[in-house]
Amino acid sequence: MSTASAAYLARRAAQKERVRILYRRALKDTLNWAVHRHLFYQDASNLRERFDANKDVEDINIIDKLIADGEASYNKWRHPDPYIVPWAPGGSKFTRNPTPPSGIEIIYNYGREDND
Repeated sequence: MSTASAAYLARRAAQKERVRILYRRALKDTLNWAVHRHLFYQDASNLRERFDANKDVEDINIIDKLIADGEASYNKWRHPDPYIVPWAPGGSKFTRNPTPPSGIEIIYNYGREDND
């Protein structure tokens, strides 16, 4: 395998990874904009159609331009207040009950000790 073809394959692999990451981010962000699940399904279908429209493009430079345009569009239309799962970092329940510091012993059988 020549170095040119190895470089080509490496660039294509990087492009595929960027497209995959962009699609997943856009799909998750679509869920933030949709109020109801049936609206999300329609928006997700439209998003998939936009990605599938350029599926057969072979020119590497055009693919890079399409990815850059897609990332710019995603950054422009990101939700200002995305949904965060409550127990995830940034969620309302994150570290609500943190683990106790080291040196503190928790007795789970309080009141049921052996009275010898």
